[in-house]
Amino acid sequence: MRALVRMALQEVLEAEMTEALGAEKGERTAGRQGYRSGYYGRTLITRVGKLELRVPQDRSGRFSTELFERYQRSERALVAALAEMYVQGVSTRKVKAITEELCGHSFSASSISAMNQRLDASLAQFAGRPLAEAFPYLILDARYERVREAGVIVSQAVLIAIGIDWDGRRQVLAVELANRESRSSWRDFLLGLKTRGLHGVEFVVADDHAGLRAALREVLAEAAYQRCYVHFLRNALDHVPRRVDDDCLQELRWLYDRRDLIEARRDLAAWLAKWSSKYSKLTGWVEDNIDETLTFYRLPRQHHKHLKSTNMLERLNEEIKRRTHVVRIFPNGDSCLRLVRALAVETHENWLEQHRYLNMDDLREHKKEALRRAA
Repeated sequence: MRALVRMALQEVLEAEMTEALGAEKGERTAGRQGYRSGYYGRTLITRVGKLELRVPQDRSGRFSTELFERYQRSERALVAALAEMYVQGVSTRKVKAITEELCGHSFSASSISAMNQRLDASLAQFAGRPLAEAFPYLILDARYERVREAGVIVSQAVLIAIGIDWDGRRQVLAVELANRESRSSWRDFLLGLKTRGLHGVEFVVADDHAGLRAALREVLAEAAYQRCYVHFLRNALDHVPRRVDDDCLQELRWLYDRRDLIEARRDLAAWLAKWSSKYSKLTGWVEDNIDETLTFYRLPRQHHKHLKSTNMLERLNEEIKRRTHVVRIFPNGDSCLRLVRALAVETHENWLEQHRYLNMDDLREHKKEALRRAA
């Protein structure tokens, strides 16, 4: 694994140099911006051990790479969390071995403090940045991490907000820690976003949580609410026997693939008529609650698959889970927030470098058509 990671990162460095110079090694082009001038050695510390890399140089000395800073941000946060566990005496010899293998030395409280101060400065800048542009789409979710507080292990909620701007690009807007998903926690979270400039929200995707719903009604009452249909289908399992061998739930899932709301409601009526005698508890619950999961049908059809659930957050959550699983129990809340935010920053930067996630011209035309029909 160490050799594979080193090879991949070495290729990234070579590609960055090629892009900076506008030419491959030995390539003769009119647009060349400079010439290579050998390499210098650089050690990159990762969770698979120390990697010795050869960083390319150019003759003018202008080339610089962001690879180390961006790659190590989350790695340093992870190492800091592990190191804090050891220094505070709540870890095992295994944790000590991991941190010493990662960084080549043992830790003192002062070295951890210095590491965290450098990290916290950049992460605080990200967390407090102004939100100048409008975000018509907002996706909210929460996950739980175990944190040691006053000698007691508690579950704390990590609240996450993703926005899609009018250029169609995804951005991580905020990551905060809360004791639980209460109305006041979500309210403070949303008000914090508005204080930083969040505006223009037309559509919010989230799970069904009483505290979050109440906060949305108070802070973003003008936005339409889409209940995540994936979570809705999971909740449906609570209303059927443990073993369901027929196609009842699969047919319910198919409703969300219909072209428009008219088709969805027609097939919903047929589904209710077919299964109400066998699963009366399920069909009654679905009939009472499904409307909130069909809000996405008011959007352009091209946006349906992206905004009928919170799934676009799943990849970020999986990456968070992969890293936090190494720590298992955070020594304090600051340590947890530091690591999760570091991962969020890297995801945010990667998204901004990618092609736009959605074509927002579809939404513009959809709104114009709705106005014409209303007139």
